[in-house]
Amino acid sequence: MSSPARRVRDIAPAHAAPEESELGALEEVSTAVESGAGLPEVVRAAARALDASLLLSDPGGAVLAVAARSKADEGSLTEAGAGVQTIELRLRDELVGRLRMRPRSGTPSPALVSVLRPLLAGEADRARAPGRASEQAAATFLRELLEQEPADRGAVVSRARDLGIDVRRGGSVIAARAHPLVPADEDWRARMLTVSERGARAAVTDAVTALAERSDARAAEVLVLVPDSDEALARRAVESLLRELQANLHGFTFAVGRSRASADPQKLHRAAHEALLAATVAESDPDHEVLDFGGLGAYLLLLSVMIDDPTEIQRFYADTVEPLVAYDEQYETGLVPTLETFLECDGNVAQTAQRMYTHRHTIRYRLERARELSGLDVGSSEGREKLSLGLKAMRVLGIATPRGPATETGAEAGRVPGRHDPR
Repeated sequence: MSSPARRVRDIAPAHAAPEESELGALEEVSTAVESGAGLPEVVRAAARALDASLLLSDPGGAVLAVAARSKADEGSLTEAGAGVQTIELRLRDELVGRLRMRPRSGTPSPALVSVLRPLLAGEADRARAPGRASEQAAATFLRELLEQEPADRGAVVSRARDLGIDVRRGGSVIAARAHPLVPADEDWRARMLTVSERGARAAVTDAVTALAERSDARAAEVLVLVPDSDEALARRAVESLLRELQANLHGFTFAVGRSRASADPQKLHRAAHEALLAATVAESDPDHEVLDFGGLGAYLLLLSVMIDDPTEIQRFYADTVEPLVAYDEQYETGLVPTLETFLECDGNVAQTAQRMYTHRHTIRYRLERARELSGLDVGSSEGREKLSLGLKAMRVLGIATPRGPATETGAEAGRVPGRHDPR
């Protein structure tokens, strides 16, 4: 079987065949095309092969993929600034896209450009999304799915059809959240929406995206509707979306949640809530960046309760670990992290101490303090079970684990008023 580089050479025009030394640079591009990695990955590979910054847009000017060194570099490509060359991409004499290129260290080989042109034209043609209503209309539709359960299946299908979206076979929803770790530009939320849309549509051309309204001004959240009940399709959309966020938004943390895929369009309302809740858990759990609602184990029951009766989850959290969270926030004692680690270590104090680089006596002291505050004994299976579910309820509610050293005065031997302490 011929190599990817050989196959690239085979499709090149005879007058523009690249040299053997150039074929190695094209092998990565061909591999990205054949693997189905998506247009953004193909364009990034092409940028490395050409040693140039690239921006690929559809005939209407919508950006499909970017490979730039910085936001300013991307802006220059968008505006066709100095040193930027525009190349039309055609298939069968039909304009399918435009490639804007800014060389980085010299003029790219005409042979390489000649070979990449039909490859990128083919990828651009596949990536073009069908015509649909405005971004604002799509955002309104997604928010309607969140706010109320539709009256019947036909109402959802008809409303989506008016926007150019086909949900007759159901679909799934993805929620992506971003938090800046450093001061960010004022337009970073709009940029997140743009990047998320490119990533999702690289895998699913008819995916619909919208920027959700967040009460937390420091975060941004994007919702993505994948109009199909194919789980594998939704997973590819998640992978492509996260890859684009990581490649184009630096200095941010991300959390992504995906709902279960449903063949019933009427259940897209529930799917939207599943995605948001899965993202909330991912956001609160440092061990997970992406969570699928259907694979959350014990969380699945809590999330279902959260959708149907959120007050019940809040009540359970208040009856278990909320006193520990409040105490940690006041004194920076690390009771909650200690409890989490203790449960992960199956109740083994020595392993907990080793993992936390803390003396065993300190671990025992913190666990005793947790018992006094919550009224639940970590030494009993029932106590551990309730506290474990309480920690999960905390994450479902979007409450992050308090962090900090045990520094409060009297930590060596004192007592604090607990839930059942009369003081």
